[in-house]
Amino acid sequence: MEELAQSNCIPCRRGDPPLSASEVESLRAQVPEWEVVEREGVLCLQRIFKFKNFAQALAFTNRIGALAEEQDHHPALLTEWGRVTVSWWTHAVGGLHRNDFIMAAKTDRAYQEMQTETAS
Repeated sequence: MEELAQSNCIPCRRGDPPLSASEVESLRAQVPEWEVVEREGVLCLQRIFKFKNFAQALAFTNRIGALAEEQDHHPALLTEWGRVTVSWWTHAVGGLHRNDFIMAAKTDRAYQEMQTETAS
């Protein structure tokens, strides 16, 4: 995961191919808590993150929003009391791209950091 978390997203263009099934499985091994789900015919990475309350969930949402802006790659975020559902996919390729796995790893790292901060 650390290699992905330290990488940066690269610009991709409409028409670039999505990852193959074997590429998806290889990268998914580095972010094992993420599920590959199909939404409206498009493969996405999705994970639900749990929190003690709405304030922590909202703080995490804002942290992921800042990461998304920094990398110019934006997820679908569903913020609820005690949880945030994060979904990554690349609109330009109509599916999964390496950028989605990079952002999943960065999201995992942000969650771990936040858990450490709230435990102190």
